[in-house]
Amino acid sequence: MANTTVSPDIRAKYEPVIGIEIHVQLNSLSKAYSSDATEYGASPNTQISPITLGHPGTLPMFNEAVLESAVKLGIAVQATIREHNEFARKNYFYADLPKGYQITQDLTPICNGGFIEIKDAEGKPKKINLTRIHMEEDSGKSSHDIDPFHTLIDLNRAGVPLLEIVSEPEFRTGDEAYQYLTEMRRLVRYLEISDGNMEEGSLRCDVNISVRPVGQEKFGTKVEVKNLNSFRNVQKAIDYEINRQIALIEDGGTVVQQTFTFDAARGKTQLLRDKEDAHDYRYFNEPDLQPVEVVEEYVNSVKAGLPPLPKELFEKYRKLGLSEYDAALLTDSKEIALYYEAIIAHTNNYKAAANWMMGSIKSYLNEKAAHIKDFPLKAEQIAELIQLVDDSKVSNTAANGDLFKALLENPEKSAAELAEQMNLIQESNTDELQAWVNEALAKYPDKVEEYKAGKKGLTGLFMGEVMKLSRGKADPKLASKLVQETLEK
Repeated sequence: MANTTVSPDIRAKYEPVIGIEIHVQLNSLSKAYSSDATEYGASPNTQISPITLGHPGTLPMFNEAVLESAVKLGIAVQATIREHNEFARKNYFYADLPKGYQITQDLTPICNGGFIEIKDAEGKPKKINLTRIHMEEDSGKSSHDIDPFHTLIDLNRAGVPLLEIVSEPEFRTGDEAYQYLTEMRRLVRYLEISDGNMEEGSLRCDVNISVRPVGQEKFGTKVEVKNLNSFRNVQKAIDYEINRQIALIEDGGTVVQQTFTFDAARGKTQLLRDKEDAHDYRYFNEPDLQPVEVVEEYVNSVKAGLPPLPKELFEKYRKLGLSEYDAALLTDSKEIALYYEAIIAHTNNYKAAANWMMGSIKSYLNEKAAHIKDFPLKAEQIAELIQLVDDSKVSNTAANGDLFKALLENPEKSAAELAEQMNLIQESNTDELQAWVNEALAKYPDKVEEYKAGKKGLTGLFMGEVMKLSRGKADPKLASKLVQETLEK
């Protein structure tokens, strides 16, 4: 149907019901059931073996690193972690699936339940509950655009470990889906189980979308959208598909269970194939792998080694007095958050530390296209700069400007040492400051009279003159106080 324009009144008659399946490619050094390497970008078909190729007589062996990653994620989302885990064969034929089946988990997923918190349209917290997380292996990769006459197969990815994360159908908008994916990517990066790069295929998702009349409990017929290559395209595909289905129903049509892809160039979904049902996969227990038992002691040992998670850090920073905006920026990247943590271990001026992270430090990293791990200054040195400003020994302008630049060039020196060498230490001697204030006011007797007549905005003029006379060394707070007191005499 060509026309998918839906008026707000018609749109309000329907409720979208959206569920998301995420495949997270784990960053283990070897594959899920073999010792083959998993390095991204290796030459095609160089990271394979008879096991990956599914040769007769070969046997899989379970990779414990996959289990640890699954347990980490399960703990982080507060899921129930299963003790007895079996494996299953999911049978289907793809040219890039050499065994003809995928080793996965069917009836015994490693994790059940759990949730991710996002915000609804009104900005209120909303929990997206998870159905399950299970361990499985990836298929190979087919390329259709390199050779005009042939499909090329690269089996390096075949057998790479995955975690599939299945949500409950609790999303109602494309924006909610975008938030959820962003939060899930941040989480797997904090846990260091995946780089979460969608452009490299290490985080992929499929979206199930249906609509139903408002107030109806029964779900509508769902459509699956696959091969989405960015979070924004997920959002756009959902929004488009909601309108397409509503327009189809309003026009007397029927939504059919099918699998679509998203054409980003045209901003439209398009049919890929009819949807398979679960029985088409003929699941049965994997006979070549023993069940894995996950005991409580193991889960506790994994939990003990977890890093601070973004939600915990966000709540901590809010309690320290930071705004939601500041807390969100600081927790967006694990490395940035940990550097901030290191700074506030040496200062309790949490707002100043946040300003340094999002101001001078971020500007430096952007200018150099550098990562925080390559930043030349230790967290203690930033805390020292903050202390110099707090003690009124150096102005904030000087600390963020000339002193910061000098420290970057001489990271082996202390900030206080450089401030002395550069003559940046502020003068806080009251007698000397008073002399500069008197000289500044004497230079503008007519302006002093105007001030006393009520023109209070002239304070800036007098302060500018004091800073000029002191060559920037006057303590601004103390100088401002003396200017006020002298003018009021």
